Order: sequence, then C-alpha cells, then structure tokens
Amino acid sequence: MKKKIVLAYSGSLDTTVIIPWLRENYDCDVIALCIDVGQNVNWKEIKSFALKTGASACHVVDAKKEYIEDFIWPILKTGAVYEEKYLLGTAAARALVAKILVEYSGREKAEAVAHGASGQGNDQFRLDTAITTLAPALKIIAPRRIWRLKSREEEMRYLARRNLPVPVTKKFAYNRDDNLWHVSHEGLELEDPAAEPQYKKLLVKTVMPEKAPNKTVYLEIEFDKGIPVALNGKKTDSLALINSLNKIGGANGIGIADLVENRITGAKCRGVYESPGASLICYAHRELERLCLDRQTLVFKQPVSLKTGELVYNGLWFSPLREALSAFADSVQKNVSGKVRLKLYKGTITPAGAISPNSLFCKTTENKPAEKQATKKTTAKKQNKKPGKPKTAGK
Repeated sequence: MKKKIVLAYSGSLDTTVIIPWLRENYDCDVIALCIDVGQNVNWKEIKSFALKTGASACHVVDAKKEYIEDFIWPILKTGAVYEEKYLLGTAAARALVAKILVEYSGREKAEAVAHGASGQGNDQFRLDTAITTLAPALKIIAPRRIWRLKSREEEMRYLARRNLPVPVTKKFAYNRDDNLWHVSHEGLELEDPAAEPQYKKLLVKTVMPEKAPNKTVYLEIEFDKGIPVALNGKKTDSLALINSLNKIGGANGIGIADLVENRITGAKCRGVYESPGASLICYAHRELERLCLDRQTLVFKQPVSLKTGELVYNGLWFSPLREALSAFADSVQKNVSGKVRLKLYKGTITPAGAISPNSLFCKTTENKPAEKQATKKTTAKKQNKKPGKPKTAGK
C-alpha cells in the first residue's frame, strides 16, 4: 500500500505542479485538500483539475463559518491590526489551513502534509509553525523550497512534458489572495514603492472613492459581546453580514490600504489590501468600545492589540500567549454590546451615534441642550419663590 501525502491545494500553477512532483519523488498517493474561506473560485473545476493532474482524491472543505467565527472574531475582539493597516485576513486563514491539514492527515492516515509556500514569504513560517505545534511528529514537505524549477515557464513545461493540463493563468498578473475578510494584491507596479497603484485594473471588490456615488449612505451594525450580529436592525448570521457589508463598503470605496509592510523574514514588501466589510466592522467595534469600556481597560487593551497582531502575523496563532490574550479580550468584550451608526461617503467613514445598555457615558447637566437647562433654571426659580398670603377659601 502506497504512503499518502495530504496537499493543501488551491488550483494554482504551483500547487498543480506539486501533485505529479510528489508522486514522482515520494512514490505516494497525493490527496488534494481545498479549503474554502471565501475565495472567488469554482471549486468544482479546481477539484476536477486536481484529479486530472494525478491526485488520488480531492476534498473541498467549506471552512468559511469556522474561519470567521473561530479566527476572525477573536482577532476583532482584541482589536489586532498589523502595522496600523493590515487586518490579518491571510494570516488567520493560514492558521486554519494548517489546522485542517493536520485533521485530514489523521483521517487519511497520511505520513506527511505538503503545501505550496515558497522560501521567500510569510506563509512558510505560518504553515510550518502551526502544523508543528498541532502535530510535532508530522512530516512537512514544501516542494518549492527544494525543487529545481525556477520560474512559472519551467513549471508549465514540467506539466506539458507529462501531457498534463496547465492551469489557465495570465502571464502578467497580480499575486492575489482573497477570502471573506479581504483581498490582497502584490506584484507588478507594486514592486516599486514610488509607483502609484493602478487601481483601475487592480481592485476587484472596491471602487475608488472618487468613483463612489455622490451621496451619503447610513448603516447600523449591532454587536453582542464584541461580535457583530445584526445589520440595519436585521439579525443575520456572520457570513451573510460580512457579504452584505463587503457589497456596501465596496460600492462606497471603503477599506483600500496601500502598505509597505515588514515580513517575518525582515524583508519589506508592498501590498494593496481591499477590506470593505472588515473596515466597517472594525471601525464600528472601536466606536462601541469607547462607549462601553472604562479608561484603564481601553489603555491596557492597546498593547494587547499590538502584541496579538504581531503574534497572528508571525504565524503564532496556536501559541499559549495568543490564547491568553484572546481570553483577556473575551472577558473585556462581555460589556461591548450595542448599536453603532456609521455614515459613508466616498471612501470615508464617520461615526453617526452609538447606543448600548452598558454605556458608561454619564449625562450631566453640562451635556444637556441649552434650552433644557434654561427650562430647568426657570422651574427652580418658581419653586424657590417666597410663600405668599394664602388665598381665602370661598365663603
């Protein structure tokens, strides 16, 4: 019986080449594992392609709900953002991919797992660290770190020589990673920090602010213990809520970020992120925290947010410290319930009021409108008048 290797398969050129490469170099059955966290792809076609390329089986796992509720919501509750702009969508997704890879390796009784991360980016650290933490004895194979294929052209020739289908790819395209929480873009003109991004051909979820409608849009997000649960007064599940906010935010030019970030390796890279729905949720959540949390807690939460962002970005999702910081956030968020109203206009978000049963806002005399204060003073004067001569009752 042949040994088995479970491969994290996306349908990309790299992971497609990995299937026959693993079979030839390890004499094994390759089980392709597709993990759906909201990518805009046709999983039926990708599954078919994996089987045509030589995978003995291909599983598509719908992990969207788990991604949002078990990974994104904990990040939201801590307020973690990496380098002030990146909302950690890909970093969180990689932790989930590693978790599901380990689970399926056990189900399939596989002796190893494989992934398509190279030796240059962040994903190799995120995947390897998470897999090793969850299953220390499990072997990890990263073909792109050890094979001799040096370009996309060589990879395509590798498939062609074996009469295997080549994924349809654009020769000049951005390197994109998309999920429910964001879309990231790297490559082409973004490699030059002096160049302006070519937003017209780059953006896929969001319009440029100047192209957004010339009118304001109001919306209301309701939270329960730090988690969004309703949009415009209508209770909804997490996936429907994010999809709706992605459409609203995207149509109004919300959530575009151009960031030169520091990778785990120490190298700098530039990316453009589209996070329309995520930006709206995070903004509203911060506004509600300002209403519900006391000053000491808000101040202490700032370094917690920074540290959590660093841990998640660096692939340490399953570390004891990240779990401890999330436990702190869970405790803090018990009082973060209420509704936040936002006003959107051509890429901007403006707070338009918030209410909460746990509000710490104290309505004093100074907070009341001037006319109400005047009325109160007049009433007080009337009450303080000296008592006059009592009227005589009628005879």
